[in-house]
Amino acid sequence: MLSAFTGTADGYYTYTMSECVYSASDYSDMVYLLSYSFNKVVDVQYNSSVGECVGYTEVGVKIAESFNKNQAYVQQAKASVDTYCRPNAQVLDSSVRDKTVKPMITLRSARQADGSRPAVLMCSAYEFYPKKIKVSWLRDGKEMTSDVTSTMEMADGDWFYQIHSHLEYTPKSGEKISCMVEHASFSKPMITDWDPSFPEGERNKIAI
Repeated sequence: MLSAFTGTADGYYTYTMSECVYSASDYSDMVYLLSYSFNKVVDVQYNSSVGECVGYTEVGVKIAESFNKNQAYVQQAKASVDTYCRPNAQVLDSSVRDKTVKPMITLRSARQADGSRPAVLMCSAYEFYPKKIKVSWLRDGKEMTSDVTSTMEMADGDWFYQIHSHLEYTPKSGEKISCMVEHASFSKPMITDWDPSFPEGERNKIAI
């Protein structure tokens, strides 16, 4: 929650911001923060884990002392963990935390083997949620750990993520190369096989 008041034409700007910070699914580590700022500088902040206001500027120290003497204010701020943070977190988490979106997986050739250099395959996963995902490579059903490079999960800026993994390998007759993706949206790993027998224009494979 953000509330703001703009003063004179000289650009004075004061605002308050309420934050609920947590990571545990049962909200046991919930912390309520209430900050008062002036021209982008935090003057004073209430922190529920501290139990009182703390001043960060000369003026803020005086304001914090005044707030801390007001027990009604302190008790109300302390109660905000239960009256404000937890109820809102429960509503928002029910809409986001337990939701999953299956990734769109593509497997394509990034480079053909030419005698002096090995071939490179790229396996990509797009538009998935939540962030945690595992992309691995299989040769005839066995995981390959060497000559594999992968990006970190990259945020698209719209709640979704993407990731890319490259495999350098020397093709062998009769072998089967596969990309395996494990994600919360799948009941079992999604395995996409590479088929080099396809014509060049048909080699990109997409799995949803």
